[in-house]
Amino acid sequence: MKRTRFAPSPTGLLHLGHAYSALVAHSRADAGEFLLRIEDIDRARCRVEFETAIYEDLEWLGLSWPTPVMRQSERTDAYNAAIDQLAFLGLLYPCRCTRGEIRAALSAPQEGAAPPVHSPDGLVYPGTCRHRTMAEAEASDAIRLDVRKALDHLADRFPVFTETGPRHEGQHRIDAEEVMASVGDVLLARRDMGTSYHLAVTVDDAAQGITEVVRGEDLFDATCIHVLLQALLGLPTPDYHHHPLIRDEHGKRLAKRDDARAIRRYREEGASPADIRKMVGLV
Repeated sequence: MKRTRFAPSPTGLLHLGHAYSALVAHSRADAGEFLLRIEDIDRARCRVEFETAIYEDLEWLGLSWPTPVMRQSERTDAYNAAIDQLAFLGLLYPCRCTRGEIRAALSAPQEGAAPPVHSPDGLVYPGTCRHRTMAEAEASDAIRLDVRKALDHLADRFPVFTETGPRHEGQHRIDAEEVMASVGDVLLARRDMGTSYHLAVTVDDAAQGITEVVRGEDLFDATCIHVLLQALLGLPTPDYHHHPLIRDEHGKRLAKRDDARAIRRYREEGASPADIRKMVGLV
C-alpha cells in the first residue's frame, strides 16, 4: 500500500507553499494512506496555536488523515536508540563548535584553499572535533556523524534511491566523494534539541512506513543524508518526490514570516479551497 505524509513544523502559520505540498502528497497517496506528522523538535519556536492552525487549515482544504498524529516531541526514545546504534558502530563523535567558530575556521586564510562549501545544514563542517570520541562527550556537546567512517562502513554498498519528482527524476546512487565534499559530517543531535531534522525524519519515515516522501525540491540535496542513514540503521529507503516550490512575484520562495500568503489569511478574506488550489496551480 502506498503511503505518503505531510510533516509541518508548528513554528508559524501554513502558507501557500505548504498547501501545495500537502495537496500533492495527498494526491500521490492514490488509494493508499496520507499521514500527518507534527515536527515539533524545536521546542523554543513551536507553539500550540500554530499546531491547532495546522489541523484547521488542512481540514478546511479537504484533507483527512488517521489519528493519533505522530509528534516528534514524543519520540525521544526512538531517536536515542538510533544514536546508540550508530555510536556502537563507532560512527559518531561529539562536537563543541559553535556556528561562529565554524565560520571563523572556514574563513581563516589558507594558501591554495578552496572557498567554503554550503551543505544542506549551512557551511560544510571542517572536522575540528573529529578526533574526539563518544567517551569524551559532554552534556553541552552536539553529536556528528563521521561521514568518511560511515561510507567506509558501507564499503562499496553505496545506497540507491528513486526520485519521482520532475526535476531529478530517475535513480540516484550515493557518491562517496560528492557526499564528503558537499555534505560533510552532519549533525545528528543538537545540544538544544537532543536530535536533528536529518535523524528524526529518517527514523520517523521508517516508523510510519512511508513509501514515498513528498517535499519541496529545496530538500533534494539533503536526501543523500537520509538515504545514508537508512543504510546505516538498516531502515527501508522510500521513493522521493521533490516538487517545485511556490514562489512570490519576485521569484523568492515563500516563508512562514510571509503572513500575507498564509492560508489562514486567505480564509479570513473569503477564499475557498478551490481558490487555493488555483493559486498554487492545481486544478
